[in-house]
Amino acid sequence: MGSCKKTSKKSTEIVYQCPMKCENEKTFTVEGSCSICKMDLKPISTKSTKILATKGISENSIFNLTSKWNTEEGETIQLENLKGKTLVMVMIYTSCKAACPRLVADMRNIESKIPKKLLNDISFVLISIDPETDTPQRLKEFAIENYMDDKQWTFLQGSVSSVREFANVLAVKYKQISPLDFSHSNIISVFNQEGELVHQQEGLGVDNKETIN
Repeated sequence: MGSCKKTSKKSTEIVYQCPMKCENEKTFTVEGSCSICKMDLKPISTKSTKILATKGISENSIFNLTSKWNTEEGETIQLENLKGKTLVMVMIYTSCKAACPRLVADMRNIESKIPKKLLNDISFVLISIDPETDTPQRLKEFAIENYMDDKQWTFLQGSVSSVREFANVLAVKYKQISPLDFSHSNIISVFNQEGELVHQQEGLGVDNKETIN
């Protein structure tokens, strides 16, 4: 009998950055142009990513997170259940009256510009930063109210700790300022099919051409 061992390999990834550093030290893993100054991103270094051959998930993948989440349909999943599709993700809370409605509109605008034949390969995921208020039932109601109840839309409720953990992954900052109000970052993130972050769109109502590309 032979012993089974996990095998691994390394892949080299090019890292890009705005030459003017408009967004400070923010880097990207795909070519493109700066959303602020429009200059082409420049390669600044390469990094090695260890990939576990047994799972096919790199160390940079959100699918390594083991936290459990409740969907608006009442199902319990892990992020790895979303593997295989491009993910467009944003963190909101349903009682927000200021920024979140704009973020929701931005998500719907992105979805509307994707060719319908490609929608089956994309999941639009909205994660609540207020899990105590945003129960699966409330998220379902919110999805219906905002015409986001089709199969390409997913709403997630996690524990307070899992939400905080995932916010750190996305570099989303939020703080509760009253029982029903939060201050928070306005970031839409795009992950590839392996759960690796490839692009972020920051701000409200910004040009989303690069995000859609």
